[in-house]
Amino acid sequence: MFEKKHELLRKLVREFAVNEIAPYAKEIDQTGHYPEELAKKIIECKFHCVTIPEAYGGCGGDTRSNAIVTEEIARVCASSVSQIMPNSLSGTPLMLFGNEQQKQKYLRGMAEGTMIGSFGITEPGAGSDTASIVTTAEKDGDDYILNGRKCFITNGPVCDFITVFAKTDTKAKGVSGISAFIVEASWEGFSRGKVEDKLGIRGSKTCDIVLENVRVPKENLLGREGQGFKICMATLDSGRITVASQGLGITQGALDEAVKFTKERIQFGKPISRLQNTQFEIADMATKIQCGRLLVYDAALKKDSGKPYSQEAAMAKYYCGDLCNDVTYRALQLHGGYGFIKDYDIERMYRDARIVSIYEGTSEIQKVVISGHILGK
Repeated sequence: MFEKKHELLRKLVREFAVNEIAPYAKEIDQTGHYPEELAKKIIECKFHCVTIPEAYGGCGGDTRSNAIVTEEIARVCASSVSQIMPNSLSGTPLMLFGNEQQKQKYLRGMAEGTMIGSFGITEPGAGSDTASIVTTAEKDGDDYILNGRKCFITNGPVCDFITVFAKTDTKAKGVSGISAFIVEASWEGFSRGKVEDKLGIRGSKTCDIVLENVRVPKENLLGREGQGFKICMATLDSGRITVASQGLGITQGALDEAVKFTKERIQFGKPISRLQNTQFEIADMATKIQCGRLLVYDAALKKDSGKPYSQEAAMAKYYCGDLCNDVTYRALQLHGGYGFIKDYDIERMYRDARIVSIYEGTSEIQKVVISGHILGK
């Protein structure tokens, strides 16, 4: 499943995460601010553009490499995954469907660290139900006029551009009239809502994006008209491996904290790690984490091998989303009262874990996808 280059990458990322990111994790969570100097270090190491092709300034790495980077970074700070979005939501639509001009400008911009991208499908009235989006793109000469509102946009407060999904054919039924556009934040009519005050991943900035008669040149249509839903689903299939990797990293980090604490905590005259209940909890958590890891890297390997992977990605995302909520709960429980105190990292991990089973398709949506593959759509 792994080559030597993958193991070397894991060692490199783990050292970076422990030495450079972990010392900032508590501050990032408490302030909701991501340190510029840390973001620059991530860019210098090119962890943010592992999967972007070398032709556009990236590393040209595979899906397994991205999963490794995501897992190891999330293991110490889940918020930091927002810093490597070019490998996933902001970069994937361009890598799969962008033309040469678009790739040279936007993919290269992200790889070089001069541009930040976002992905905009969700709306106040359209989450899991993509067909219900009401953002429109009306043709006007050689341009499109976009109107609408997108919500829960990761990196929305700081993005330089966003891939927006809008209806170019409002009469079309279902998702057939949806198209995708690359919209720059500097264009007239583009505005941002307030930064959301979130339960977890507080260092990952999120806000609404409002489009009021934003004029988008035809050159910024991504793919073809009516191809938006296909672009969206292809991006989310790939992104689910990334989110599953994030959940896996949070889960492994929670187990790390539980092992450390139970070896140090003395009760009844001995470390609680010597109590059978603790040992059984640790064994069960570690086993389930390994199951999640195999699901994640099986999906990644299938993608790298050019095989269908939508079902496997959904399984990995569903399993790891629920897993990290379960394991962080149990790891916190092993901390007792200390787990409820912000001085301990497990409290932050417990809050960060909650998002993994929600965004990029809830656990319930993953079940729909999985059952669709098994039963037929």
